[in-house]
Amino acid sequence: MKIARIGPAGQEIPVLVGNDGRIRDLRAVVGDISSQALGDGVLALVRELDVNSLPVIAAQDVRFGPPVADVGKIICVGLNYTDHAAEVGLDLPTEPTIFMKGCRPTGANDPVRLPRGAEKGDWEVELGIVIGKSGMYVEEAQAIEHVAGYCLFNDLTERSYQMERGGQWTKGKSFPGFAPMGPWLVTTDEIEDPENLSIWLEVNGHRHQDGTTANLVFGVAKIVSYLSQFYALEPGDLIVTGTPAGVGLGHKPPVFLKAGDVVHLGIDGLGEQRQNILAWEG
Repeated sequence: MKIARIGPAGQEIPVLVGNDGRIRDLRAVVGDISSQALGDGVLALVRELDVNSLPVIAAQDVRFGPPVADVGKIICVGLNYTDHAAEVGLDLPTEPTIFMKGCRPTGANDPVRLPRGAEKGDWEVELGIVIGKSGMYVEEAQAIEHVAGYCLFNDLTERSYQMERGGQWTKGKSFPGFAPMGPWLVTTDEIEDPENLSIWLEVNGHRHQDGTTANLVFGVAKIVSYLSQFYALEPGDLIVTGTPAGVGLGHKPPVFLKAGDVVHLGIDGLGEQRQNILAWEG
């Protein structure tokens, strides 16, 4: 089941995207896909519906907003692909490397503005985990019960802020617009094995990242269980699980984003994104 929110920013409406590609209106079932709705089990309610009874929305060039209206924490896992750790010359972590992303999610295809004077804008295609059930000290065997579904995410980064300005990684990860999410939330029942999906990213038509989630160091259940030792996981929280090899920083010499670039990315079963990269204005 693919759940999405479409429309202008701040005016999105909840929809279901069928396997036939039709977009069906969910407003008669739920006001919005919010953290409260996830916590109240709205996805289970939608799953029981006769999809064909829902009104079809005739839409072309529709904007997909973030599939959850009010994402809470964005918790990121770094160095979580064996091939990515190798390309940046770092040892594999013995425990998940955790940092936070301090900006709000944006729509899957919304344009992205680079920071003023940016020199090292970078891309990171990632598998996102959306929490649907609260929990602390979650056992690994029960971890997936706390997951509402999965989504595509681009963990955009200004590397000069991340690597050269001191402190933690968060400042390089948190510029407004650096969190494209979606286009939709895919429920766990539709993704048989989240750790066996192809994952890729292109810039201006050139494929830089071409990997598989089979190379995750720490898998979905492990990550959810691990994080629940340190955070109270809540419905609407988003966990992004790391990126495979092929980031701009890993190239020799490095390759970074510039105004006019087009970033295109996807994960099997989770859809695709396309972002136009713009310069900062003002």
